[in-house]
Amino acid sequence: MGAQWKAKHKDLAANAKGRLFGKLAKDIMIAARHGADPASNARLRLVVEQARKVSMPKDTLDRAIKKGAGLTGEAVHFEHVIYEGFAPHRVPVMVECLTDNVNRAASDMRVLFRKGQLGTSGSVSWDFNHVGLIEAEASTAGADPELAAIEAGAQDFQPGDEDGVTLFQTDPTDLDLVSRALPAQGFTVLSSRLGYLPKNPVDPGSLNAEQLEEVETFLAALDANEDVQNVFAGLGG
Repeated sequence: MGAQWKAKHKDLAANAKGRLFGKLAKDIMIAARHGADPASNARLRLVVEQARKVSMPKDTLDRAIKKGAGLTGEAVHFEHVIYEGFAPHRVPVMVECLTDNVNRAASDMRVLFRKGQLGTSGSVSWDFNHVGLIEAEASTAGADPELAAIEAGAQDFQPGDEDGVTLFQTDPTDLDLVSRALPAQGFTVLSSRLGYLPKNPVDPGSLNAEQLEEVETFLAALDANEDVQNVFAGLGG
Protein backbone atom coordinates (compact mmCIF):
# COMPACT_ATOMS: atom_id res chain seq x y z
CA MET A 1 0.00 0.00 0.00
CA GLY A 2 2.70 2.40 -1.00
CA ALA A 3 5.41 3.30 1.45
CA GLN A 4 3.29 3.77 4.49
CA TRP A 5 -0.19 2.63 5.38
CA LYS A 6 -2.65 5.51 5.64
CA ALA A 7 -6.23 5.14 6.78
CA LYS A 8 -8.97 5.75 4.26
CA HIS A 9 -10.82 8.97 4.99
CA LYS A 10 -8.62 9.50 8.02
CA ASP A 11 -9.09 13.25 7.64
CA LEU A 12 -12.76 12.81 8.48
CA ALA A 13 -12.07 11.45 11.96
CA ALA A 14 -12.73 14.00 14.69
CA ASN A 15 -9.41 13.42 16.44
CA ALA A 16 -7.29 12.62 13.37
CA LYS A 17 -5.70 16.06 13.16
CA GLY A 18 -4.76 15.93 16.84
CA ARG A 19 -3.03 12.57 16.31
CA LEU A 20 -1.22 13.93 13.27
CA PHE A 21 -0.04 16.98 15.21
CA GLY A 22 1.20 14.69 17.99
CA LYS A 23 3.23 12.58 15.56
CA LEU A 24 4.66 15.65 13.86
CA ALA A 25 5.55 17.21 17.22
CA LYS A 26 7.64 14.13 18.04
CA ASP A 27 9.38 14.34 14.67
CA ILE A 28 10.06 18.04 15.28
CA MET A 29 11.48 17.40 18.74
CA ILE A 30 13.77 14.65 17.45
CA ALA A 31 14.96 16.84 14.56
CA ALA A 32 15.48 19.89 16.80
CA ARG A 33 18.09 18.00 18.83
CA HIS A 34 20.49 18.96 16.03
CA GLY A 35 19.63 22.67 16.18
CA ALA A 36 16.57 24.88 16.59
CA ASP A 37 17.09 26.88 13.39
CA PRO A 38 15.38 25.28 10.35
CA ALA A 39 17.64 27.31 8.05
CA SER A 40 20.68 25.34 9.20
CA ASN A 41 18.93 22.06 10.08
CA ALA A 42 17.63 20.37 6.91
CA ARG A 43 15.77 17.62 8.75
CA LEU A 44 13.98 20.13 10.96
CA ARG A 45 13.16 22.32 7.97
CA LEU A 46 11.39 19.45 6.19
CA VAL A 47 9.30 18.50 9.23
CA VAL A 48 8.39 22.14 9.88
CA GLU A 49 7.23 22.45 6.28
CA GLN A 50 5.08 19.33 6.75
CA ALA A 51 3.60 20.80 9.93
CA ARG A 52 2.76 24.08 8.24
CA LYS A 53 1.21 22.25 5.29
CA VAL A 54 -1.35 20.64 7.62
CA SER A 55 -1.88 23.91 9.54
CA MET A 56 -0.26 22.97 12.83
CA PRO A 57 -0.72 25.95 15.20
CA LYS A 58 2.40 28.11 15.36
CA ASP A 59 2.49 27.93 19.18
CA THR A 60 2.48 24.13 19.04
CA LEU A 61 5.21 24.08 16.42
CA ASP A 62 7.44 26.57 18.23
CA ARG A 63 6.99 24.77 21.56
CA ALA A 64 8.04 21.44 19.98
CA ILE A 65 11.17 23.03 18.47
CA LYS A 66 12.21 24.65 21.77
CA LYS A 67 11.48 21.49 23.75
CA GLY A 68 13.48 19.30 21.39
CA ALA A 69 16.39 21.74 21.32
CA GLY A 70 16.50 21.80 25.13
CA LEU A 71 15.54 25.47 25.38
CA THR A 72 12.68 24.93 27.84
CA GLY A 73 14.62 23.05 30.50
CA GLU A 74 12.44 19.95 29.98
CA ALA A 75 14.11 16.62 29.34
CA VAL A 76 12.93 14.98 26.11
CA HIS A 77 13.75 11.32 25.66
CA PHE A 78 12.09 9.14 23.04
CA GLU A 79 13.21 5.63 22.21
CA HIS A 80 12.81 4.27 18.70
CA VAL A 81 11.30 0.77 18.74
CA ILE A 82 10.19 -1.48 15.87
CA TYR A 83 7.51 -4.14 16.26
CA GLU A 84 6.90 -6.85 13.66
CA GLY A 85 3.95 -9.10 13.10
CA PHE A 86 0.87 -9.86 11.05
CA ALA A 87 -2.47 -8.18 10.65
CA PRO A 88 -5.48 -10.49 10.19
CA HIS A 89 -5.22 -12.75 7.13
CA ARG A 90 -1.42 -12.85 7.29
CA VAL A 91 -0.74 -9.32 6.08
CA PRO A 92 2.80 -8.50 7.28
CA VAL A 93 3.21 -5.30 9.30
CA MET A 94 6.11 -3.21 10.54
CA VAL A 95 5.23 -0.74 13.31
CA GLU A 96 7.58 2.12 14.11
CA CYS A 97 7.23 3.65 17.59
CA LEU A 98 8.72 6.70 19.27
CA THR A 99 8.00 6.32 22.95
CA ASP A 100 8.99 7.75 26.32
CA ASN A 101 7.81 4.54 28.00
CA VAL A 102 8.98 1.31 26.36
CA ASN A 103 7.07 -0.89 28.81
CA ARG A 104 3.79 0.88 27.98
CA ALA A 105 4.43 0.58 24.26
CA ALA A 106 5.23 -3.13 24.53
CA SER A 107 2.10 -3.78 26.57
CA ASP A 108 -0.06 -1.86 24.09
CA MET A 109 1.40 -3.79 21.14
CA ARG A 110 0.65 -7.11 22.80
CA VAL A 111 -2.97 -6.07 23.24
CA LEU A 112 -3.35 -4.59 19.75
CA PHE A 113 -1.82 -7.63 18.06
CA ARG A 114 -4.28 -10.03 19.70
CA LYS A 115 -6.37 -9.69 16.55
CA GLY A 116 -3.32 -10.47 14.47
CA GLN A 117 -0.01 -12.01 15.47
CA LEU A 118 2.92 -10.26 17.15
CA GLY A 119 6.21 -11.60 15.87
CA THR A 120 9.77 -11.61 17.14
CA SER A 121 12.59 -9.47 15.75
CA GLY A 122 13.32 -10.56 12.19
CA SER A 123 10.14 -12.57 11.77
CA VAL A 124 8.67 -10.09 9.27
CA SER A 125 11.41 -7.57 8.47
CA TRP A 126 13.03 -10.02 6.04
CA ASP A 127 10.01 -9.47 3.76
CA PHE A 128 10.52 -5.68 3.66
CA ASN A 129 13.21 -3.49 2.15
CA HIS A 130 14.59 -0.78 4.45
CA VAL A 131 14.78 2.28 2.20
CA GLY A 132 14.78 6.04 2.07
CA LEU A 133 11.35 7.42 1.15
CA ILE A 134 10.88 10.89 -0.29
CA GLU A 135 7.48 12.37 -1.09
CA ALA A 136 7.74 15.24 -3.57
CA GLU A 137 5.51 17.19 -5.91
CA ALA A 138 6.37 18.84 -9.22
CA SER A 139 7.24 22.50 -8.83
CA THR A 140 7.80 23.22 -12.52
CA ALA A 141 5.65 22.42 -15.53
CA GLY A 142 6.67 19.25 -17.33
CA ALA A 143 8.88 17.93 -14.55
CA ASP A 144 9.57 14.27 -15.35
CA PRO A 145 9.71 11.99 -12.27
CA GLU A 146 11.62 9.26 -14.12
CA LEU A 147 14.31 11.67 -15.28
CA ALA A 148 14.37 13.31 -11.84
CA ALA A 149 14.90 9.92 -10.19
CA ILE A 150 17.82 9.13 -12.49
CA GLU A 151 19.48 12.54 -12.18
CA ALA A 152 19.01 12.79 -8.40
CA GLY A 153 20.27 9.27 -7.75
CA ALA A 154 17.03 7.64 -6.57
CA GLN A 155 16.68 3.87 -6.92
CA ASP A 156 13.05 3.94 -8.04
CA PHE A 157 9.87 6.01 -7.98
CA GLN A 158 6.10 5.61 -7.83
CA PRO A 159 4.16 8.17 -9.90
CA GLY A 160 1.77 10.45 -8.04
CA ASP A 161 -1.84 9.38 -7.80
CA GLU A 162 -4.76 11.77 -7.37
CA ASP A 163 -2.81 13.95 -4.94
CA GLY A 164 0.01 14.47 -7.45
CA VAL A 165 2.71 13.37 -5.00
CA THR A 166 5.54 11.20 -6.36
CA LEU A 167 7.29 8.76 -4.04
CA PHE A 168 11.03 8.45 -4.65
CA GLN A 169 12.86 5.45 -3.21
CA THR A 170 16.54 5.64 -2.26
CA ASP A 171 19.23 3.63 -0.59
CA PRO A 172 19.07 4.56 3.13
CA THR A 173 22.50 6.17 2.98
CA ASP A 174 21.50 8.35 -0.01
CA LEU A 175 18.33 9.82 1.53
CA ASP A 176 19.74 13.27 2.27
CA LEU A 177 21.73 13.43 -0.98
CA VAL A 178 18.66 12.69 -3.14
CA SER A 179 16.46 15.02 -1.09
CA ARG A 180 18.84 17.89 -1.79
CA ALA A 181 19.14 16.99 -5.50
CA LEU A 182 15.42 16.79 -6.36
CA PRO A 183 14.64 20.56 -6.28
CA ALA A 184 17.06 21.07 -9.17
CA GLN A 185 15.00 18.51 -11.10
CA GLY A 186 11.77 20.45 -10.65
CA PHE A 187 10.39 18.74 -7.52
CA THR A 188 9.59 20.18 -4.10
CA VAL A 189 10.33 17.72 -1.29
CA LEU A 190 7.38 17.33 1.11
CA SER A 191 8.79 14.65 3.40
CA SER A 192 11.97 12.63 3.69
CA ARG A 193 12.45 9.67 6.00
CA LEU A 194 13.58 6.08 6.33
CA GLY A 195 10.89 3.45 6.02
CA TYR A 196 9.92 0.02 4.77
CA LEU A 197 8.55 -1.28 1.46
CA PRO A 198 7.08 -4.80 1.21
CA LYS A 199 8.87 -7.23 -1.11
CA ASN A 200 5.82 -9.44 -1.60
CA PRO A 201 2.70 -7.40 -0.79
CA VAL A 202 -0.58 -9.21 -0.31
CA ASP A 203 -2.98 -8.55 -3.19
CA PRO A 204 -6.12 -6.88 -1.78
CA GLY A 205 -8.05 -8.75 -4.47
CA SER A 206 -7.24 -12.00 -2.67
CA LEU A 207 -9.32 -10.81 0.30
CA ASN A 208 -13.08 -10.40 0.36
CA ALA A 209 -14.67 -7.14 1.53
CA GLU A 210 -15.11 -8.36 5.11
CA GLN A 211 -11.53 -9.57 5.37
CA LEU A 212 -10.17 -6.32 3.92
CA GLU A 213 -12.23 -4.36 6.44
CA GLU A 214 -10.74 -6.46 9.26
CA VAL A 215 -7.24 -5.59 8.04
CA GLU A 216 -8.07 -1.87 7.73
CA THR A 217 -9.61 -1.81 11.21
CA PHE A 218 -6.54 -3.52 12.68
CA LEU A 219 -4.14 -1.07 10.99
CA ALA A 220 -6.25 1.91 12.06
CA ALA A 221 -6.10 0.75 15.70
CA LEU A 222 -2.30 0.53 15.48
CA ASP A 223 -2.05 3.97 13.90
CA ALA A 224 -4.21 5.52 16.62
CA ASN A 225 -1.87 4.42 19.42
CA GLU A 226 -0.02 7.33 21.05
CA ASP A 227 3.40 5.69 20.70
CA VAL A 228 3.03 4.61 17.07
CA GLN A 229 4.74 6.90 14.60
CA ASN A 230 4.39 4.94 11.35
CA VAL A 231 2.69 1.75 10.18
CA PHE A 232 4.09 -0.07 7.15
CA ALA A 233 1.83 -2.82 5.83
CA GLY A 234 2.58 -5.45 3.20
CA LEU A 235 -0.66 -4.76 1.37
CA GLY A 236 -0.63 -3.97 -2.33
CA GLY A 237 -2.67 -1.36 -4.14
